[in-house]
Amino acid sequence: MAEILLGSHVGMSGKEMFLGSVKEAAEYGANALMVYTGAPQNTRRKEIKDLNLEAGLAYADKAGIKEIVIHAPYIINLGNMEKPEMFDFGVEFLAKEVKRAAAFHSKVLVLHPGSSLSAGVEEAVEQIAKGLNLVLDADDSNVRIALETMAGKGSEVGRTFEELRMIYDKVDRKDRLRVCFDTCHVNDAGYDLVNDYEGVLAQLDKILGLDQIAVIHVNDSLNPLGAHKDRHANIGQGTVGYETLHRIVHDERFAEVPKILETPWLCAEGETKKTIPPYKQEIAWLKA
Repeated sequence: MAEILLGSHVGMSGKEMFLGSVKEAAEYGANALMVYTGAPQNTRRKEIKDLNLEAGLAYADKAGIKEIVIHAPYIINLGNMEKPEMFDFGVEFLAKEVKRAAAFHSKVLVLHPGSSLSAGVEEAVEQIAKGLNLVLDADDSNVRIALETMAGKGSEVGRTFEELRMIYDKVDRKDRLRVCFDTCHVNDAGYDLVNDYEGVLAQLDKILGLDQIAVIHVNDSLNPLGAHKDRHANIGQGTVGYETLHRIVHDERFAEVPKILETPWLCAEGETKKTIPPYKQEIAWLKA
């Protein structure tokens, strides 16, 4: 059995920037990591030369960190039909994020497909595919954009495997698309991983292909099946549960796929502020 590729989302700030991210991942016993190239809720970004990439990549090599996943900010919404300037902005920013991902030696950039806001799913899918075509047709890197499975809150697109398939069908460079499978989102969207693990994967295989999964976000869920909420829980503290999450982490079909924890930080005894990362314990527990 190949070594399990398992890590978490890590921060990137201060003088060390990416070197600090890699050190943090190594402390957790991770061999994969995920970073945002800047704050996920805004578009302020440092220049690539200021991210301390060389030192970080050298440290990753020494520490045995094999996979670096980049997550695009939530602020990109290619499905926005209401404000054309937000669509243009999203395309431009996504193109830059693909270039940044390449600079991190990452093979994959995770993207929330977008929200239709007041338009219907079909129109939003057209718009999302149009945006992806604009980005991918002009890019010559080998970074793949992994469309995340969404929980289906509000007007999110990508709440079903079929919706992701609709986007695929309209993108010219399908070879540059992949899927990010989020266990919390899939549960909240109504796919019963707990009681029908193989059934859910068979459905995904039929509609998109299991080989399209490039990243797995390993998250428990605070919500019941089909709640369309998207609230992550710590491993074993939610409705997906340890056994199902352990099963997907150890599933040999995904041996080559990085698994990334995005579980909530914990509070110290008697505190209300979340200051303790759970990742070292959760990684060890899931590897067991």
